[in-house]
Amino acid sequence: MKAVFQSVLIKQGFEKEKAEQLAEAFTQNSLDGIYTHGINRFPRFIEYSKNGYVKQDAEPSLKSKNNGMEQWDGNLGPGILNAIAATNRSIKLADEFGIGCIALSNTNHWMRGGAYGWQAAMAGYIFIGFTNTIANMPAHGAKDARLGNNPLVIAMPYNDTAIVLDMAMSQYSFGSMELSVLKNENLKVHGGYDKDGNLTDDPAAILESRRPLPIGYWKGAGLSLLLDLLAAVLSGGLSTQEISSQSIEHGLSQVFIAINIKKLSNYSSIPVLIESIINDYKNSVPENEQATISYPGERVLSNRKRNSENGIPVIKKVWDEILTLNK
Repeated sequence: MKAVFQSVLIKQGFEKEKAEQLAEAFTQNSLDGIYTHGINRFPRFIEYSKNGYVKQDAEPSLKSKNNGMEQWDGNLGPGILNAIAATNRSIKLADEFGIGCIALSNTNHWMRGGAYGWQAAMAGYIFIGFTNTIANMPAHGAKDARLGNNPLVIAMPYNDTAIVLDMAMSQYSFGSMELSVLKNENLKVHGGYDKDGNLTDDPAAILESRRPLPIGYWKGAGLSLLLDLLAAVLSGGLSTQEISSQSIEHGLSQVFIAINIKKLSNYSSIPVLIESIINDYKNSVPENEQATISYPGERVLSNRKRNSENGIPVIKKVWDEILTLNK
């Protein structure tokens, strides 16, 4: 899979090193079971690159610096590469200041935000990251979309792995609903409203109405608004309102924060504390005796193991489209 991705990227004009990095990211996302922002998203990334919304050769540049905080301009480069660079830099700033923050404007979709949580946490850092998006979700009680689903990532080291929360502000991301449509499956719980204003678990009806349900109703709507405000203010970039005035989603604002836990006075006792909290959490009594209680990111590990052993499952229609791009 990685070889096919890399071949397509090089044919589209990406230089070899960037093509390899991007191919690795799309493949890793797929291996981890995040198909919506791995293999299934790859054709759209190529389309945006062809149409000039993603600038293949662009590199992020520094706009301002103040101790542990920097503002960057993503220069519309590939969102994955900008995000990897911003995460690495936030870690370096955290080494110096305890906390490092990169506020990135004028960038593109970062694909799977959790990837940067894993990147930082596996290096030993706590990570908080978020992005705004085009308006694709109504406020609670509203019909028209004025909010983005503005994904939020929080991650921390845990033994030799990580705890990684990666969530959109809508009950289901658009990618997961699109995947459910491709698989002809309904959602497990109500995910939004149909065009008549009825709560539904039909992903096709929600995609048609463009009325996904905010997580926690008014709470998710409020959190989405604040994440957009923070991303735009801290980066000096576009807000969801401004992004939505464009024909295609690009020029996003994102924030990457790394915290160096080695600088905390209780550093030596942190692993025991985390282990105690997680053990207590996993001792929850499940409603279904066959079910297990998982912490955020735990299922990624089982997905990765299964797909490494059995191969990455693909939807034929999507894979055929990618193979066509490689001709």
